[in-house]
Amino acid sequence: MERYKLIKEVGDGTFGSVWRAINKQSGEVVAIKKMKKKYYSWEECVNLREVKSLRRMNHPNIVKLKEVIRENGILYFVFEYMECNLYQLIKDREKLLSEAEVRNWCFQVFQGLAYMHQRGYFHRDLKPENLLVTKHQIKIADFGLAREINSQPPYTEYVSTRWYRAPEVLLQSYLYGSKVDMWAMGAIMAELFSLRPLFPGTSEADEIYKICNIIGSPTEDSWADGLNLASAINYQFPQSVGVHLSALIPSASEDAINLIKLLCSWDPCKRPTATEALKHPFFQSCFYYVPPTLRSRAPVSRTPSSAGTKATLEQQYAHPVVLSNLKVTQSFPSPKFNACLSTGVQRKLDLVNQDASGNDKAFKSTTKQQKYRPPGRKKSPTVINKARAARGVTDAADKFASMTIGSHGQIGAQPKPPPMKAGVQWTGESGDMFLRPTHQFQPSRTYTRKVVE
Repeated sequence: MERYKLIKEVGDGTFGSVWRAINKQSGEVVAIKKMKKKYYSWEECVNLREVKSLRRMNHPNIVKLKEVIRENGILYFVFEYMECNLYQLIKDREKLLSEAEVRNWCFQVFQGLAYMHQRGYFHRDLKPENLLVTKHQIKIADFGLAREINSQPPYTEYVSTRWYRAPEVLLQSYLYGSKVDMWAMGAIMAELFSLRPLFPGTSEADEIYKICNIIGSPTEDSWADGLNLASAINYQFPQSVGVHLSALIPSASEDAINLIKLLCSWDPCKRPTATEALKHPFFQSCFYYVPPTLRSRAPVSRTPSSAGTKATLEQQYAHPVVLSNLKVTQSFPSPKFNACLSTGVQRKLDLVNQDASGNDKAFKSTTKQQKYRPPGRKKSPTVINKARAARGVTDAADKFASMTIGSHGQIGAQPKPPPMKAGVQWTGESGDMFLRPTHQFQPSRTYTRKVVE
């Protein structure tokens, strides 16, 4: 860490804090994530999900992990620096984003997701705070909850911001996959158009209530598996026919509304993949490079010229992640870690994906990197509680079992929450599983954002 000078803390969460820093030798501005937990072995460090996932991914729309440092038991992640996150960009905005701007942001995120899912990972915690922005480029960040698609369920450590949480997870399903990222993108896309959250629930039950009020209650035809999940925990969906999204998001085009509806489908199987989303008519006017792996395969073989273009793009977007020893100033080609048993500062070399040359698919970005600038405000703190161990019915399910939302939208003697209006004050407390009457929304767009569980 002697090569870096910490300038300013830009974010603080449960697991660590993020600092804007500068490399004393090169003058490069970076973001350094300092973990609060002590790590006493490199084996423990390199097996962290954030390290394991990012070492396998090199893409212009995924934040680059430049270096991992362990010094006196403290672990530091050195990332490329981005000016702000998407939430900071829109939270104080008065004028709506144009559809071209929304299309630009979403298309880039879908490119990153398509690459990530092809590499065998899904994010599990997509939200505006985890999408970092510099000028016209956006990158997916915070892979602390990333999971391998082929890993064996049950998934017992799923935590995410409630407003972007897929309904199968709200109903305590242990069988879910990359389609939870697609649900989150539907909610994020709607928020970019309206500048307010689409499903601002104050608890798990209230979250489902708000989803039903907007997209309509699930049926045997729309989501039979969801009805079975609800039945297993003695939960009854509130009955609602929903509303037309075009009424909630009048600035969105018909194609945009159609894509949001598909992404926010009750049934995960009916949500498009990231690759399919990129082919949606909403993105027809995009002038971005779509890599061959995301296109419909042509019946003829590639020509040598296209192969050369592919090789050039792969070389252009190869971003190795370096874990280095203090005494070494350059990277080595070996993909293996050098065992360093000395005390004090430890680093390791070459955390680049071992099979990147054979498997990585490059994406071409039309935007140029701009000079980094410090963000205007601190990042919203992320509060994450570890999930309980898997068992037949969780404590959350027990609480769901004790309540029933009927057609009148009540639990016990509690009144039905008021219809959604612009703005929301989130009053739910961490761990609160019960539906309580929501406060009347304020007429202004400003709302208090809080991350729970």
